[in-house]
Amino acid sequence: MQNVVLITGASSGIGKSIGEYLAKHNYKVYGTSRQPKQDEINGIHFLKLDVTNTESVKSAVDILIKKEGRIDFLINNAGVGITGPMEEIPEEEQKNIFETNYFGPLRVINTVLPHMRSNKEGFIINITSIAGHMGLPFRGFYSATKGALELTTEAYRMELKAFNIKMCNVAPGDFATNIATGRYHAPIQKNSPYNEVYEKSLKLMDEHVDHGKDPSLMAKSVHVIMQKSNPKIHYKVGDFTQKISVFLKHILPDKVFEKMLLKHYKL
Repeated sequence: MQNVVLITGASSGIGKSIGEYLAKHNYKVYGTSRQPKQDEINGIHFLKLDVTNTESVKSAVDILIKKEGRIDFLINNAGVGITGPMEEIPEEEQKNIFETNYFGPLRVINTVLPHMRSNKEGFIINITSIAGHMGLPFRGFYSATKGALELTTEAYRMELKAFNIKMCNVAPGDFATNIATGRYHAPIQKNSPYNEVYEKSLKLMDEHVDHGKDPSLMAKSVHVIMQKSNPKIHYKVGDFTQKISVFLKHILPDKVFEKMLLKHYKL
């Protein structure tokens, strides 16, 4: 019997890579997109789902349950990027990033949980970010949404323990995806006090993504984690420098770590 997997945001990037990899390894994979282009692509069966809309989430999960009767794995991957000075990002965009990156996964989790509970098991993997372990300059709101999801997972795990439902975070570093083209960029304003430094930081961020690792590494890592009977709470996937930065964040004095980030981002 094939395990049934639901992956949000599976039409591109990391979600697509995970979905295609799992489909090749005998999983029944359902991926979501706000506007699916086809019913099935490379083994991923697509459902229309907008994580910012409760009715959309409920409709997609109902369709999946009618087809398969259960959901064994949920991989919360849908998300958007955002860059800009904290002071200059419009309030509407601040709320939108939280609706998508934080409240979105929670909507899907809470819709799926009753079905997993009735099945007496389940495994939920939240794709967060190494950026969620530290406040990064000009990516503050992105860091905040991913950090919030990291902490929320810790609470969920304890609440769900009695129901045999597992949950963990997988935090990727920089991967070569199209997130840079799809994210909200606060415009570089010539009269802004952040003009020069934000422009330099934006170029540096884009370079990191362009030279990021192949998303297939995430797919393989997630597959390994899915097979664990007692998963850790937090996993990190990326190059050594990015993963070690989380470790250093916890052991170094705050100001020493801050100086390292300032040097890294040339601020």
